[in-house]
Amino acid sequence: MPTDLKQLSARLGLSATTVSRALNGYDDVSAKTRERVEQMARELGYQPNRTARRLARGRADAVGLVYPLDAGDLGDPRFLEVIEGLSDRLEADDMDLLLASARERTELRTYQRLISGGRVDGVIVARTRVVDERIDYLQRVGVPLVAYGRTAQPDGFAWFDFDNEAGMVLAVQQMVALGHRRIGYLHAPLSLCFAAQRQAGFQRAMQAAGLAVDPALVVEGGLSHRTGHAAAQRLLAGPTRPSALIVDNNLCGMGAVRALLDAGVAIGRELSVIVYDGVPDDVLRAGMRIAAIGQPTAYRAGETMAEMLLALMRGEPLPDRHRLLQPVFEPGNSIGPPAAG
Repeated sequence: MPTDLKQLSARLGLSATTVSRALNGYDDVSAKTRERVEQMARELGYQPNRTARRLARGRADAVGLVYPLDAGDLGDPRFLEVIEGLSDRLEADDMDLLLASARERTELRTYQRLISGGRVDGVIVARTRVVDERIDYLQRVGVPLVAYGRTAQPDGFAWFDFDNEAGMVLAVQQMVALGHRRIGYLHAPLSLCFAAQRQAGFQRAMQAAGLAVDPALVVEGGLSHRTGHAAAQRLLAGPTRPSALIVDNNLCGMGAVRALLDAGVAIGRELSVIVYDGVPDDVLRAGMRIAAIGQPTAYRAGETMAEMLLALMRGEPLPDRHRLLQPVFEPGNSIGPPAAG
């Protein structure tokens, strides 16, 4: 049977209070006593009652992450890699990752319930917005947070992000180098910061190449297979098809690629395609690989955000509060020169 606190205290000849405070690192217990208690606990295989420990310390030993129920994140392999990295790093510190779902219109209330109920000690804010009331709220109530992305005012909080604008510049440059001039663009809602940044990169790169952005070829494609499929169908039904298509997120991209395949479009010959974050192989025909702008450290991104948040929750200095990584171009056979004629 596992040893409990009472048995451990009896073996040591110390009060349960002293043993508990030694195990929880209180500085009113001498280093010698703490070392003795910890050694005996290891020898006896003592496992603390985590619920009791949380109550005693006034902590939840959990980090919260709220994801929008209608965004399709649970079907996003990149998101799941980030979650895996977060979970593994938090587990190493005996912390839990609490996932909560919410519709966008009620999302802030979900944050408020988590915080007011004492269910989390810190929060990862995913899919940041240009103006983000969630971050404003967390700063106002003093809850440690790390954002997965930036906002229009990114200086007042810790965040981890990729250079979205630079990534989209890379995508346009690839298409322009192949000779494309009519480039279509499917994007997520521009209230999301990553989408606004990527669109800025698209416009900047098109301007640098001396190309006009045709409004008829720029369509909001949302953040799901369904909306991406519908947006691609809309482009294909237009009076003049683009010779190339760039999609600013992989969820929309999966639906867009499926729409092209359903319509019999020869991807890479009739129409070139680049999808930000790529498209999983199981969406594609055998031998096809969609060219992508990659953020290849999804698991490490999760680990890094957990490390940043743990430091903030411990009250430790965090000199590098802003982590901006560079995306890379990942070649595929979905791109080629414009079709003749």
